[in-house]
Amino acid sequence: MKPCLDLTGRTALVTGASSGLGARFAHLLAANGARVVLGARRRDRLEHLRATIEADGGQALAVSLDVADEASVASAYDAAEAAFGPVDTIIANAGGNVEGTGLTLAASAFAQVLAVNVMGVFLTAREGARRMIATNSAETRRGRVLLISSITATAVSPGLTAYSASKAAVVQLGRVLAREWADQGINVNILCPGYIETELNAKWFDTEMGRQQVARMPRRRLLQANALDTNVLHLTSDASAFVTGSVVTVDDGQSLVG
Repeated sequence: MKPCLDLTGRTALVTGASSGLGARFAHLLAANGARVVLGARRRDRLEHLRATIEADGGQALAVSLDVADEASVASAYDAAEAAFGPVDTIIANAGGNVEGTGLTLAASAFAQVLAVNVMGVFLTAREGARRMIATNSAETRRGRVLLISSITATAVSPGLTAYSASKAAVVQLGRVLAREWADQGINVNILCPGYIETELNAKWFDTEMGRQQVARMPRRRLLQANALDTNVLHLTSDASAFVTGSVVTVDDGQSLVG
């Protein structure tokens, strides 16, 4: 029997949905049957994505969301429940970066990255899990939490000091939460993508050093936009019933560089 990646009946919250991977994930989930709540600070972009999803036959709701603000996170879940019912599927994707080495990076910049990339992931996952537990996830076993990390969690990436540290923290955070919530019917997994050209890194890959980085990759290419689709659908669907605490790397071999 083939695993079912259909998300019909699920209500999903995707953070950082206004652009890049978050927008891709939101559209993917909606196209496969989920009711999707789009969370980010840039409300105008969310409304455009919502309209696009609905034009394609999906269901979506745009909510203003600052993942580093506990009250904002709770309000987003309130809005989701009012529109679609309890959230049972979460993609904690919101993230940011401030470039700088360990010697040059300002403490305030380091703290800013961790506030979004670590605290934001924690608050998003925790609020969602509390509500899943309150709506009997221990019996339904349908809770799905997917944390978006990066290959920089383990690959040494000079100049990405704060970003790399934050993504490493997300990996271990996810594994601990998976253990803590295992008996509550909530699966927590971590996805570590390789380099995909997005709004966050496009300028870098247009530079000579960026092109040299791509040339050093085993296959000398960035990932395509659809590279993560199958893994995302699997880890947010009923097909991943027996998968929790896993760290899944999809990078086309980019992290194999010595």
